[in-house]
Amino acid sequence: MSKLTCDIPVKPITPIVIGIILVLGILLSSICITSEGEGKGEGSYEGNDEGFAIYLTKQDIPPAQMEALSHVNLADQPIISVQDVITYNAQTHEITLTDEAFERISQLDVTTRGKSFIVCVDKRPIYWGAFWVLWSSMSFDGVTIWLPPIFEEPNVIRLELGYPSSELYTGEDPRSNPIVIESLEQAGKLLNGLLAAVAE
Repeated sequence: MSKLTCDIPVKPITPIVIGIILVLGILLSSICITSEGEGKGEGSYEGNDEGFAIYLTKQDIPPAQMEALSHVNLADQPIISVQDVITYNAQTHEITLTDEAFERISQLDVTTRGKSFIVCVDKRPIYWGAFWVLWSSMSFDGVTIWLPPIFEEPNVIRLELGYPSSELYTGEDPRSNPIVIESLEQAGKLLNGLLAAVAE
């Protein structure tokens, strides 16, 4: 039984062909890197060092729907950034804001059903709550910022538990989250001597 053989001439790879292969390889790798970066988009937190911030939700999601969602997109810009904060009292959770930031908060359009916000550090959601108007007849079991603010001190808002009373709040208090407190301390916004008290 004879074997069938086939002689196919093989041309040697020239330096030009090698060069083309290398160029194509570099181009393909750069395309992959670009695609990965573009794919991250919203929700990517790598390399973000903006620190403490409070965001509204991108789709203005009502507080009643927040717990049912596995993912919520943040608004493009924070409603309160760390630059807007003059001081943060870690015992009372009162935030003294700049004039501009306080005016921005005061002009928010909030219905009697509240307006959701998310407390973040470096754009990572830590906990959520809702702005709540004082004439609302609806109760809320969550972290709130009451509007209009009721403090004698100028430009002060406070992260409260529940509405209209803290007695309606159930669950753990997220406001003293160590990540939040540490971020505020690093930014020089935390009032002196309060970090140790929170950590105890």
